[in-house]
Amino acid sequence: MNATLGRRLCVLPFAAALLMTAPPILAQTPPAPPTVELSADASRRAPNDLASASAFHEATGTDTAALAREVNAVIAQALETTRAYPDVSTRSSAVSTFPVYAQNGRSIEAWRLRSELHLESRNIAALSELLGKLQGSLAISSLVLQPAPETRDATSDLAVTDAIRAFEARAASVSATLGKNYRIRSLAINYGSSRQPVFPPMRAMAMAADAAPMPIESGETDVNVGVTGTIELLDK
Repeated sequence: MNATLGRRLCVLPFAAALLMTAPPILAQTPPAPPTVELSADASRRAPNDLASASAFHEATGTDTAALAREVNAVIAQALETTRAYPDVSTRSSAVSTFPVYAQNGRSIEAWRLRSELHLESRNIAALSELLGKLQGSLAISSLVLQPAPETRDATSDLAVTDAIRAFEARAASVSATLGKNYRIRSLAINYGSSRQPVFPPMRAMAMAADAAPMPIESGETDVNVGVTGTIELLDK
């Protein structure tokens, strides 16, 4: 037998064996299961246990040095008053000077000096009493009531649980309607913003040093959470 022909005959069985054991070149991948995007929301009410207020004193005149002495004296006295309330955090917020223009709008006829204090406390009764005393010399420009960070976080955790349960109920309803099982492919939690009650600015009024506490109703704030996600529908 020709030597070259013999070598070819030996190779043929080996090649046939490789073809029998090799995987298919064009394997069929199963189709991806159909998906549905869903969302659910939940809300819990959190107590407004943190109050923040801004108070200021403002004076107008032509002598800026005299204005500074007046405003600084009032603010110093206010700070002295706040020292009797250790539960209230107090800090200087801003000092501003503005020109007061004449009727012609071109020349400056006076100056206005304003100094602010920022007060914050979880003891709302103490802050209410302090603001009542400060209103004898200061004006309250804003008062914001909101949940403290730890209160908001704890309430958000409860709302997240509610939102996830609502998402699961919605997913189960959709899959049952379509005669399918389901599994969650992705899930995202969105912590929504909340609106805090803001009191309008109040004008300073002449009051006695032992003025009545400023009335404050703390109330509650809605803490909202949303859940969005995708489910895969599976054959039973």
